[in-house]
Amino acid sequence: MVKSLTKFWMGSLRRLLDIQANSAHAATPPSSPHRAPGQPAASPPPMAPEAYESRVRPRAAAWAGGVWTCARHPVSPAPGRLVNHLQYGLYLPAGHTQAGRPLLVMLHGCNQSIDEFAEGTRMNLLADRFGFAVAYPEQSQQAHPHRCWHWYGTGDHAGVTEAQAVVSLVDALLAEYGFDSERVYVAGLSAGAGLATQLALHDPRRFAALALHSGPAFGEARSGIAAMDVMRRGLRHEPVALLDQALDVAAYPGMPALIIQGDADSVVAPVNARQLAAAFAYLNHLPAASVVHESREAGVSVTWHDYRRAGQAVVRLCEVSGLGHAWSGGDDTVPFHSASGPDASALIWDFLSQARRLPEA
Repeated sequence: MVKSLTKFWMGSLRRLLDIQANSAHAATPPSSPHRAPGQPAASPPPMAPEAYESRVRPRAAAWAGGVWTCARHPVSPAPGRLVNHLQYGLYLPAGHTQAGRPLLVMLHGCNQSIDEFAEGTRMNLLADRFGFAVAYPEQSQQAHPHRCWHWYGTGDHAGVTEAQAVVSLVDALLAEYGFDSERVYVAGLSAGAGLATQLALHDPRRFAALALHSGPAFGEARSGIAAMDVMRRGLRHEPVALLDQALDVAAYPGMPALIIQGDADSVVAPVNARQLAAAFAYLNHLPAASVVHESREAGVSVTWHDYRRAGQAVVRLCEVSGLGHAWSGGDDTVPFHSASGPDASALIWDFLSQARRLPEA
């Protein structure tokens, strides 16, 4: 029975990863077919643009003016944990004073490295412009062969332990660099968004706001198989009821949330985003009804769902027309990033930077 479940899980995971790969490269035009003998030559295609240089190592200076370093953060041993450290990248924008800067924690998705995530999102360029530091925790391939964060489950082998490791890293960075503890933010893509949700729910007083891009809904997944079911179909129960089971909502301090989702995502069904928006509206004690409006951003239709307090959006859902499972407005030379749609990185920083976690009395 165990072998059968393992075989089913691995087969399902391979199919899921195939879907991810196809979605990530959907915007890439197919190569021209070979010309048959005697067939007239087609007009030469326009010259391709020069390949992009990396925004991170080894040519970081070509794009970003700050310092990119990689290091290992030691974490406490835990049952089932194969490695007792968390590898991460840290981007420090140009300038001699790091004390008082905001800190943004970026959590990558499956089959991504921190270098690819930094390059594809171009978040380091925004860090240069606005003066915030960016930390990129990286999932170990020993913990998961495809570098997926275990955003599901509640045991020592699951996302709670990995979330604790990220929190430990944040605390260490605050102590070492003196970043502003009232302006620590977290953002994630896909499985990284799932782990960001874990951080927001279990350590809300460490983070001022969060952003979730193409992320799964919270509350039902207790195993890998259940996680795939949520990703494909959304939650089978009401998000509000699941939150009431998981934590004391009345005591929850609130957390502004931006949720970005492509309506053509075949890996994480768009219903997940709407369920996340409903959940965070409930956590922030906002009305269940949102204010909906549409616009065109970067030539693409976008639908906005704002859950407001005093006229300001505290929870915002951004649905991007035609976008698959990829970072909106990113560098499409990097897998799981699409040049189509609004610049998600700019949207994220604009939203997050307005929030501040005030110290407890």
